[in-house]
Amino acid sequence: MTKSKVIGIGFHKTGTTTLGNCLRILGYNHISCNREAFLLYHSGEIKALLKLMEYFDSFEDWPWPLIYKEAYERFPESKFILTTRIDEEKWYQSLAKHVDRWSDTHFPYRKYVYGYEDPRENKELHVATYLRHNREVREFFADKPGSFLEVCWEKGHGWKELSGFLGVDPGDNPFPHANKGSPSRPQPEPFARRLAKAVRLLVRG
Repeated sequence: MTKSKVIGIGFHKTGTTTLGNCLRILGYNHISCNREAFLLYHSGEIKALLKLMEYFDSFEDWPWPLIYKEAYERFPESKFILTTRIDEEKWYQSLAKHVDRWSDTHFPYRKYVYGYEDPRENKELHVATYLRHNREVREFFADKPGSFLEVCWEKGHGWKELSGFLGVDPGDNPFPHANKGSPSRPQPEPFARRLAKAVRLLVRG
């Protein structure tokens, strides 16, 4: 049976890496945070970005949370998962620590999304943006319950919630908690980057 697409739409530092690891374990052809895909979003090339999504089964991190409405319209049978933290202060502190770890080498996603590279320059804006995103996602999916799941790993959510929602058995695989304060860096996805560039040229042509 063909799996529905699964689209993680929680902001970064909400356990997106854990979600991505889960989806890979469950056998999805997964794409995570991707610079070329984000640049498609930033340049307004949403048609190309949606075309890129045809080549993958599951998604999380940038730019995917930013296009959940367009993704739902294009792939209405998809499953959407909002990952959250136990409260906004936890999210903000995690974001600030992430900046300290990778401030010299990280692609400036935060600058594009929030207008600031360092969240400590404007805490109120970052927290308000995070809360607004979560609120708008919940409102959008309020009448689409079979399409939407909200999880918070800090509340003990795990395989039970995911497997019940997706209808995919994880078997004996342990739940892959990731990035618990560790300075691990997401692995690059060179194929996905090349594919994003090719899709951009295809759609433009």
